[in-house]
Amino acid sequence: MDTELASMLGAAARAARVRMGLTQADVAERIGMASEVYGRLERGHMLPSVQNLRRLCVVLNVPPHQLLGLGDDLAAPPPAKDKAGSKSREDDTPEMRRLMRNLRKLSPVQLKLMNLVASAMQQKKK
Repeated sequence: MDTELASMLGAAARAARVRMGLTQADVAERIGMASEVYGRLERGHMLPSVQNLRRLCVVLNVPPHQLLGLGDDLAAPPPAKDKAGSKSREDDTPEMRRLMRNLRKLSPVQLKLMNLVASAMQQKKK
C-alpha cells in the first residue's frame, strides 16, 4: 500500500466530509461501508477500491483528482445546484440523517408505529 497516497486521500476525504457537515457514519452508510472501515480510510490506514473511491467522490461531491492529490488542471465543472439555487437542503441536518438511519433499521410494523407517534406529536402541537 502507498502510505503517502492513503494519508493524502484520507485527509482530503475528511476535509470534504467536515465541509459538508457529515459524520463518518453518514459517509460510510452512503457508500456502503462499515463506519470502522471508513474511519481507517480517513486515518490513511487503507486505500479504497475503485468502486468505493467512485462512491466516495459522489457522496462527498469531490472530483477524484482532488482526493488523489492531482493538479487542478483536471478539475470537473462545479456541481449543479438544486431548484432553490442552494446546494444544501433544509432536511439534510445531522439530526435528520441520524433519524433516517435509525428508521431504516425498523421493521414495517415498527415504522408504522413511529409514523403514528409522529402524527400524534404534530396534532398535539396544533
